[in-house]
Amino acid sequence: MSAILYSFRRCPYAMRARLAIHAAGLTLEHREILLRDKAPEFLAASPKGTVPVVVAEGTVIEESLDVMLWALGQNDPENWLHDRDASLEMISHNDGPFKQALDRYKYANRHEDGPEVWRDTGAQTLAHYDATLSETPFLLGQAPRLADMAVFPFVRQFANTDRAWFDAQPWPHLQNWLSAHLESERFAAIMVKRPKWRAGDPVVLAPTLEPRQG
Repeated sequence: MSAILYSFRRCPYAMRARLAIHAAGLTLEHREILLRDKAPEFLAASPKGTVPVVVAEGTVIEESLDVMLWALGQNDPENWLHDRDASLEMISHNDGPFKQALDRYKYANRHEDGPEVWRDTGAQTLAHYDATLSETPFLLGQAPRLADMAVFPFVRQFANTDRAWFDAQPWPHLQNWLSAHLESERFAAIMVKRPKWRAGDPVVLAPTLEPRQG
């Protein structure tokens, strides 16, 4: 039986898991979850109720980075795990201070500070990425690594919070890096729209190279 991936299309954590699964050439049973109406089978597998979750051979993998490492540990044809420690250090900052700034920027109505405060905080990280990308085409050198793929969905989310503002910033290298990811066949493949999964539905195996939708 195929491993099962519980996912939500627009979640950046789920995106990076799907990117790694696709790069590894794995095919999983895809179960699309609505976060406001979570399937009981999903909650039975992972009571914390956040995506992504992989269920494979009786093991439940509940964190997106762990899913990435699980997939690439089986097959890493593009060598994403090269410079693994440097990637993990960059991802730690992304998932900590940068993600905090992103959340408070995107959902400013939930916090006392205005969105500009958190936008400017997050912009410091984005400016650092741009400076790095001015010297190499990817965050850790000449080829994409784990860091690029784990960080990219969050940069996308930050940019989409106010795209006009993001596009007006003096970050040409970061903007080009983001555009290249967004226009890639891999991103199109992992962003195919799928209906909410319910028990008894036909098995959907994913990801596959399909035309971008939406």
